[in-house]
Amino acid sequence: MANILIIDNQAWVKNLCRESLTGEGHNVSTTDDIESVMKNVLSFKPHIVLLNQYLKHGFLVWDVLQDIKIQNSNLPVLIVTTHDTHLFCPHLSKADGYLVKSHTAADELREKISNLLNGLSIFQKDTEFPSSIQPLPRPQ
Repeated sequence: MANILIIDNQAWVKNLCRESLTGEGHNVSTTDDIESVMKNVLSFKPHIVLLNQYLKHGFLVWDVLQDIKIQNSNLPVLIVTTHDTHLFCPHLSKADGYLVKSHTAADELREKISNLLNGLSIFQKDTEFPSSIQPLPRPQ
């Protein structure tokens, strides 16, 4: 189905997301190499990026998000966070959504990815998605 890039420095998060998403038939790549992502996210060939809000020391998620969007403004990026305290930050409007890590995060992650894939034009028209899934609203 989709190529999904997970940018996170916590192995357990990457492994949990990888298991959940590969089980759905997606190709998953993971990295904590922020410099490579900032220089050339397209080298990973993602259809969707999951970006941890809290990155390695010295990197700000909003800078990474901005670099990704400069490289491809149509590339959907979901912010993955442990806290929902920054969800109303103006920088978040550049992202295509967010996911708060919780006991229900795997189900919510699959739903959000389905929503985003449903709204992407890069997939062939013969790709079928459930009719109950609606795309996430885009920031105005």
